[in-house]
Amino acid sequence: MLKLFKKFSKTDVIAIIICFILIVLQVWLDLRVPEYMSEITRLVQTEGSSMSDILLQGFYMLSCAAGSLLSAAIVGYLASGISANFSMNIRSQIFNKVESFGMQEIRSFSTSSLITRTTNDVTQIEMLISMGLQMLIKAPVMAVWAILKILNKSWQWSALTGVFVFILLTTILTIMFIVIPRFEIVQKLIDRINSVARENLTGIRVIRAFNAEEYQGERFEKVNQELTKTQLFNQRCFALLNPVMMFIMHGLNLGIYLIGAVLIDQAMMLDKITLFSDMVVFSSYSMQVIMSFLMLAMIFMMWPRAEVSAKRINEVLDADISIKEGNYTFKDKKEVGTVEFKNVSFKYPDADEYLLKNISFKADKGQTVAFIGSTGSGKSTLINLVPRFYDATDGEVLVDGVNVKDYQSETLHNIIGYVPQKAFMFTGTVTSNVKYGSCGKEITLDKVKEAVDVAQATDFVSKMDGTYDAHIARGGTNVSGGQKQRLSIARAIARDPEIYIFDDSFSALDYKTDVVLRKELKKYTKDATSLIVAQRIGTIMNADKIIVLDKGECVGIGSHKELLKKCDVYREIALSQLSKEELENA
Repeated sequence: MLKLFKKFSKTDVIAIIICFILIVLQVWLDLRVPEYMSEITRLVQTEGSSMSDILLQGFYMLSCAAGSLLSAAIVGYLASGISANFSMNIRSQIFNKVESFGMQEIRSFSTSSLITRTTNDVTQIEMLISMGLQMLIKAPVMAVWAILKILNKSWQWSALTGVFVFILLTTILTIMFIVIPRFEIVQKLIDRINSVARENLTGIRVIRAFNAEEYQGERFEKVNQELTKTQLFNQRCFALLNPVMMFIMHGLNLGIYLIGAVLIDQAMMLDKITLFSDMVVFSSYSMQVIMSFLMLAMIFMMWPRAEVSAKRINEVLDADISIKEGNYTFKDKKEVGTVEFKNVSFKYPDADEYLLKNISFKADKGQTVAFIGSTGSGKSTLINLVPRFYDATDGEVLVDGVNVKDYQSETLHNIIGYVPQKAFMFTGTVTSNVKYGSCGKEITLDKVKEAVDVAQATDFVSKMDGTYDAHIARGGTNVSGGQKQRLSIARAIARDPEIYIFDDSFSALDYKTDVVLRKELKKYTKDATSLIVAQRIGTIMNADKIIVLDKGECVGIGSHKELLKKCDVYREIALSQLSKEELENA
């Protein structure tokens, strides 16, 4: 928690100092009120006292109350601003940190957990700062100051107050000991409930198609009930504080007056008025002491959950980034548009076996290099090493003759046009999706139209309401899979990159559209290097070089006709899709 609080800005620190001064002033004013009350009590019981003296003391008392109220209002305003600014900054830091994560870090945290940490966990810290800033400063200052005020009044009253404070602290510590371990469980259960809800919303079509609503409902209900039971247990434990607090407040008041009645009864006539006045003052101060500890109790209720949230936030902010930034920015560039793998092997950090083993090849400028193999052979993983979604475990991946690990990520991504296996659209328009991101140069509307035309998307875009300004829903839910793929391809084309990466990016297209698109794409990208992962032989048979993968190993490199003759794996794949006659005439 303290580590997180070090992220307060200078402005916030100044505001906290002002809050501290105002809270001390507020406590001083609050503790002056009983003194004026005592004086009024004395004046009322003293013969010859004038009404003006009583009213003057009352005026002082009201002035203190008004000053205390004004101070409290200013502190509340400043505290809400501090907490809001702090949570905004922390959310930004988490977001920026997650943006720098490689796929390894994303997998280790999970999407639902990162969402919870950015929202719910930050909210817990914000609530603690907003309320705790006032109470955490006010409670100890008031407790110490009030105790000093009553120490010289009566040891009997002081001892009674100490007993009740001990009962309160014992209750609070016992509850904290029981509840604190369960707060971490609560946050993890919130992660799980977010995960189940997110999965349910994402896969709603499949759920309905397979009549799995009841099954999904049971999954959600199971996590929901577990979260509810844990929360109920925590709330019931805290609910015990209410009767204990009422008992302490009323019991202490009653005890003070009982002891006071005995002391006054035993005192001399001249001391009775003084003792009565002291009893009134002591009663007020003892309530201030108890209220101070109650405020601390409220903080103790909020602190454990906020502590857990702070720990989870720090886990994200302190996470080591596996993909380290290089500093290469095209100085002394010797090659253009080349991609080379030198003895590259790769395995996931939590895996025992290598997914890719000793892969070597080179794609020169203007070449089209295709990758094919059975499911799980490592095709997508291989090309994902080029934009550094992962780093090679062994060997080197070179782009333009430079190891990708030496590049600044922005520089590397500016020369790559990437089309993912699963096309994704962002909330916006057709134009905003095609122009998406930064490539170091301006993408005009004419360029967008040209890219859409090459991607064979003009036909359906022109029929949309608003054409290039037509609305695209989040995830592209208002367009078909094939339309999303074509817009995703147009997004890469609009960048005019040196290197195109197509990760099985034609799978949702019909055969006719696939053929026309590849023909136009070949013309448009003749000076660029293309890396294509595909399942269809028809998509890659005209590639300059085809690399055949099997169980993470390269079992063949060559043209379509060469591989038909010398590579058994490629021949099996080809014959499973096309007849011998079709292959011979290809």
